[in-house]
Amino acid sequence: MRILIIEDDLQIATNLYDYLEGRGHSVDAAADGVTGLHLAVTGEFDAIVLDLRLPGIDGLEVCRKLREEAQRDTPVLMLTARDALDDKLKGFSCGADDYLVKPYSLQEVEARLTAMSKRHRGVVGSRVLRVGDLSYDARSMAIERDGERIKLPPKCIRILERLMRNPRKVFSRSELETLVWGDTLPNSDTLRSHMHILRRALVRPGHPDPIETVHGIGYRLVAADAP
Repeated sequence: MRILIIEDDLQIATNLYDYLEGRGHSVDAAADGVTGLHLAVTGEFDAIVLDLRLPGIDGLEVCRKLREEAQRDTPVLMLTARDALDDKLKGFSCGADDYLVKPYSLQEVEARLTAMSKRHRGVVGSRVLRVGDLSYDARSMAIERDGERIKLPPKCIRILERLMRNPRKVFSRSELETLVWGDTLPNSDTLRSHMHILRRALVRPGHPDPIETVHGIGYRLVAADAP
């Protein structure tokens, strides 16, 4: 997952960062509400860890602005020392998805972030994505088109999964680059090379190309049915 931590306590933020990164997640961090909100709005994250007490603007206001003004639905886990019911209700009313009171275990933080991200992506139930005659099993990472198994490199699988979760949605080149490479962006030809590999694996004689290039913008997945 790509996770954003918005926390002004350096020790807490460092512990979260080190643990989550050590578990294989891509992590960014902000130490105040203004910076955190900017990253949450301009970046693509699977989940956000948000402290309530922040300099600049507090966590409640960050969450409210993220939902109401920026219209972003990234899952938010609020971390706070406040355990009163009223405080929790305020957090939920501002758009938080989950609430965890300090002290907490790092394992529980990761478990809650994972659960929120799965619910958000709609993979709590069936993990098999289907678009036309193309299918992807998120559990086994098995890809098939018209019953034929397809092998792809891991980065191509990540691109395909994102396209299949939002068929017909146009993803910009920068969105896909950030998804796969995070902040270490590749050169201008790297994404194009991966899209070429992906297309070459998916296209079948007599079948249309399921990936459409939207010139000047990016790519989208269209119905992958045979003609």
